[in-house]
Amino acid sequence: MIIAEQKPLEEIRGLIGEAEKVLVVGCGTCVTVCFAGGEKEAGILATSLRMASKLEGRPKEVTHTTVQRQCEWEYIDPLRDQIAQVDAVLSIGCGIGVQALAERFPEAIVLPGLNTTFLGLPVEQGIWEERCAACGSCILGLTGGICPIARCAKQLLNGPCGGSQNGVCEINPDTPCAWQLIYDRLKAQGRLHLLMEIQPAKDWSTSRDGGPRKITREDLRLQAEQSE
Repeated sequence: MIIAEQKPLEEIRGLIGEAEKVLVVGCGTCVTVCFAGGEKEAGILATSLRMASKLEGRPKEVTHTTVQRQCEWEYIDPLRDQIAQVDAVLSIGCGIGVQALAERFPEAIVLPGLNTTFLGLPVEQGIWEERCAACGSCILGLTGGICPIARCAKQLLNGPCGGSQNGVCEINPDTPCAWQLIYDRLKAQGRLHLLMEIQPAKDWSTSRDGGPRKITREDLRLQAEQSE
């Protein structure tokens, strides 16, 4: 899932600036799970902004709402009337949600309340770790389901670097070496022969380095056209 964390309150207040009426919009999917931008967080943030502005002697009207997903038109279209009545919209969805709101309501000032960080999973209560770099060319079938692009600090494709010692990455003693994890997993599965296949230099054109990406499913487009 997409992992994000809330910006500092003072940074958010700076983004809002002189806006008198603000709508905080939460999202009910990824950022709810990582406790950054769900309904509860939207309510707390709206209250904090109201209290801060009141203490400053310039009270603002800050309301909040939460949609199931900010990244789809059908869920954000019902916000049109609310957005028309405020000076600024503060999205606490991921960066995609912020851009979806800004694209759907181009007349509105849409501001980010979160910093979107990575694609990851909760490894234990309150701890999320990066697991995928969305590179567009997955090699997990060759690495025992452990991603060297996201989990190796140097994104190496053919084994560890010289800085790896005792199964630990040189960047941090708390960071395991991704290639040690890969080796251990493949050994346990009896598939170490996969490591003997030299991987060529990665084609980064399928990743963000190739520019903005787009996926088109013609069958779904055809279904949509036939239903109109």
